[in-house]
Amino acid sequence: MSSVQINADNGAKWDWPFQRGDGVVKVYDFQDHFEVGLEAFNFAPNEIDVKHVGEFLEIHMSHTAKDDKFGNITRSITRCYRLPAGTDPSTIKTNLDSHGILHITGNKK
Repeated sequence: MSSVQINADNGAKWDWPFQRGDGVVKVYDFQDHFEVGLEAFNFAPNEIDVKHVGEFLEIHMSHTAKDDKFGNITRSITRCYRLPAGTDPSTIKTNLDSHGILHITGNKK
């Protein structure tokens, strides 16, 4: 009997500050498209801006929350990530689901 080596695909990962756990999000990079889901439960759709800048995807979220006894709370984050190789930027789509997950997908050329 002999052991078979197990290979693991670590794949692309994005560091996302709102993610529960370790803050790292797996990017699913398939031959024909990519997918990623980022926690954005503190933000409404009109408070989220996603755009491509060259080979990067820029995600900006910002809002001012309600006043509390300590003052006014503002949340703002901007992150840029390199798009997976071969992504056609014109096909990038976003969807904020009812659980507060921002889904981003894009097709490959």
